Amino acid sequence: MDKNQYGIGHWFYPLFLNTPLLKLSAEIATALYILTTSLGYIALMVAGVWISRLLRNNLMDDVFNNENESFQQEIQLMQNEYSVNLPTKFYYKGKWNNGWINVVNPFRASIVLGTPGSGKSYAIVNNYIKQHIEKGFSMYIYDFKFDDLSTIAYNHLLKHANKYKVKPRFYVINFDDPRRSHRCNPLNPDFMTDISDAYEAAYTIMLNLNRSWIQKQGDFFVESPIILLAAIIWFLKIYDNGRYCTFPHAIELLNKKYADVFTILTSYPELENYLSPFMDAWQGGAQDQLQGQIASAKIPLSRMISPQLYWVMTGDDFSLDINNPKEPKILCVGNNPDRQNIYSAALGLYNSRIVKLINKKRAIKEFCYYR
Repeated sequence: MDKNQYGIGHWFYPLFLNTPLLKLSAEIATALYILTTSLGYIALMVAGVWISRLLRNNLMDDVFNNENESFQQEIQLMQNEYSVNLPTKFYYKGKWNNGWINVVNPFRASIVLGTPGSGKSYAIVNNYIKQHIEKGFSMYIYDFKFDDLSTIAYNHLLKHANKYKVKPRFYVINFDDPRRSHRCNPLNPDFMTDISDAYEAAYTIMLNLNRSWIQKQGDFFVESPIILLAAIIWFLKIYDNGRYCTFPHAIELLNKKYADVFTILTSYPELENYLSPFMDAWQGGAQDQLQGQIASAKIPLSRMISPQLYWVMTGDDFSLDINNPKEPKILCVGNNPDRQNIYSAALGLYNSRIVKLINKKRAIKEFCYYR
């Protein structure tokens, strides 16, 4: 090859001569040419599509790309006798539209997540309460910041009491101010049919007082105080037809001398075997072990000693079967964030008893809200 024939400089000639493409056959070179040309054409078409989209949307008028991120939402209202329908507004195709969030089956449970002060109660919970009252639901409301939700429920019930076949009664449990509270005994003996019910109540109380015990279930010093409290609760249930079967009476009896307590409890055959671990330690002289078992129950429950709490939990103004078709109820349980650790066991006991009692056939619709 004559380097002057192609006008190639002397310095570039060795590179041109050693180019691999010149060594390819005509068929391969043609196929490679077609492939690269096709890929280039496709890339050009894709770039044109994207450029046309950018020009059509006019990014200077939509600097935050709201148009591309908007989408069509539900605009149809779907109602039934249980549904909750939340009105919404959404931006789509350059204008604001009215829509609906339709919770057609609230019995599957709903969870609302948000930081404090984000408007969960205002936007969601208040609508649940109002719409369910309008549809004749019985109701259990855990009012974390009493009396925000209680006021809404009470006022709305006054306006829509005619929506119920049997007019519901409105009840409040409030440990902070007993003057604004009704009285209710969560350990009502009429609703305990077996010692396992007493164990379940004791289990709820102790684990709410000691959250770390949840990870230690089955340990000796976790199960021992639960069994001891369960035995005391069941004794109060069977003694004098359950006249003293209340949570405050259980706390006071537990704090008596253990020699007197065990002597009384073991005089009942159904409790003798139940308390055998304590009796073995007592009769075997293992006083340190016995004291540790009893202290594990006494120390947490001592935080519950309160005149207000005692007064509220020893009365019988109403029962916890809130969805009883003959006596429907709307119950608001108030809490105080500053005393949450103290009230948690009592409120947990109310929660567990209510959930157990409402899960029955031939009951009216019920709505439970708690956090």
